Amino acid sequence: MKTLKLGIPKGSLQEKTLEIFKMAGFNIYVSGRSYFPSIDDSEIKVMLIRAQEMSRYVEDGVLDCGITGEDWVLENNSDVLRLSELIYAKRTLTSVRWVLAVRDDSKIRKLEDLKGKRVATELVNYTKEFFKKKRINVDVEFSWGATEVKVKSGLVDAIVELTETGESLRANSLKEIATLCESTTKFIANKSAYKDSWKKKKMQYLLLLLKGALDARGKVGLKLNVKKGNLNSILKLLPALKKPTVSTLTLKDWYALEVIIDEKDVKRLIPAFKEKGAQGIIEYPLNKLIY
Repeated sequence: MKTLKLGIPKGSLQEKTLEIFKMAGFNIYVSGRSYFPSIDDSEIKVMLIRAQEMSRYVEDGVLDCGITGEDWVLENNSDVLRLSELIYAKRTLTSVRWVLAVRDDSKIRKLEDLKGKRVATELVNYTKEFFKKKRINVDVEFSWGATEVKVKSGLVDAIVELTETGESLRANSLKEIATLCESTTKFIANKSAYKDSWKKKKMQYLLLLLKGALDARGKVGLKLNVKKGNLNSILKLLPALKKPTVSTLTLKDWYALEVIIDEKDVKRLIPAFKEKGAQGIIEYPLNKLIY
């Protein structure tokens, strides 16, 4: 039987990834320290791999596909297919940034001030290439962690660190000088594997369900009944993705409406619907939303 070798990121993205797979209809069971979780799909073989290494294993064909950050694809200079962007946050955060930061009291104010200085980061290769293109000679060293502490204690002059909001940097009395790159979570594939018709179809099927699960986050469905005379006033209130579904009821001059809305709008809309004469209002959760 054919199988698709899928890499799941071990570490900070692991729990979110397992959650999204569950919403998409796949249950992945991680046992102890095993790097080979089980999944309730006999056509998929799962392996836990650090996001930093994922693109290398996909490029080499150890894995057919996997989930990792765009930053690590760039860091490894991996020749892989970027099939889709997977936004994990609830439409409030679409990317993370790798930024150059120095101490608040540092005299370094711009990139050129780093000439001959020492920079610590986990994103070594990309950082070296970034400064090479800028023609700025800096000493870039790999950091195993606690990177912010190194610049605070004076071990290095600057760091290139991952940030979402910048709050952590400010909390450590650091200031941003520049953004080196932005990154989002990507579903990547081995080029040869994607030429295999069975594996390509399996990946597309998997992506359809994953994106459907992600698009459903933060949204709910609403059903309601309304008299013909109140229909237009109700329709004006609805912020539908498209036009709401409207169907006639067996009861004369009554209609049933169904619509998908942002969950944050529910507390405002349901009372408004009631005021306009709606009855039988039902709210229900969504697991997947396929456009």
